[in-house]
Amino acid sequence: MSFKAKMEETAKKKESSIVLALDFPFHSPEKREELLVKAQDVLEAVNAYVCAVKINHHLVLPLGTLDGVQKLVKRIHEKGLLAIMDCKVNDIGATNQVIADYYYAAGFDALIANPFVGWEEGLKPIFDTARRLQRGVVLLAYMSHKGANEGYGQTIYDEKTGAKTAQYISFAKKALNWNADGAVVGATYPEKISEIHEILGENVPIYSPGIGAQGGAAETALKAGARYLIVGRDITLAQSPGEAAKKLYLAIRHAR
Repeated sequence: MSFKAKMEETAKKKESSIVLALDFPFHSPEKREELLVKAQDVLEAVNAYVCAVKINHHLVLPLGTLDGVQKLVKRIHEKGLLAIMDCKVNDIGATNQVIADYYYAAGFDALIANPFVGWEEGLKPIFDTARRLQRGVVLLAYMSHKGANEGYGQTIYDEKTGAKTAQYISFAKKALNWNADGAVVGATYPEKISEIHEILGENVPIYSPGIGAQGGAAETALKAGARYLIVGRDITLAQSPGEAAKKLYLAIRHAR
């Protein structure tokens, strides 16, 4: 079963479209075990309200890919959830291959990659590996931060057609043509979600980060065409992560 199908199945089973971004502020290296326990505690508190967990460098750098993070991925799977590595792969093919091999070996179900690097000797090795292992590749289309327009919003020239187009439109088309398992579009830009959803339809689900802390709204993102909502600080830094996740979960169900 493809990652895209697994995500849909898990979301239906959990009745949730929330992807937990398990991110924390800097912890000094000597507090490594404390950070691992904290991550495990948050996962324990919120797993009933989410369908997947996204891990970034916030945990990989202090815990290590094939050590602490692998333990977390195992626990994520034990909770019936999927694990996404937000490594934003963006290098030459040979390096991308190694990155994919390590993260998939650690148990991750999907990786997030940056289409800026291109296909040939770029992202193709990751897609090839993902298909062989039945894992996923999610592409960045438009990020959630204020400076996203400087890269993803710039106007580019299409050599094949001679037309000018926005970079994010090009990336959305690549996600469709490359049969990506998802596309990331910031919830802070609902108009971009709508525009990209027009291109992708139901073929490539949209993952929207930036809910809460960055100003994105869950209901607005969903109405614009997002399928999954990536939520981090509003849950992980809450006094009660479990209650914060439950509140968002119920609000989304009520809105639908």
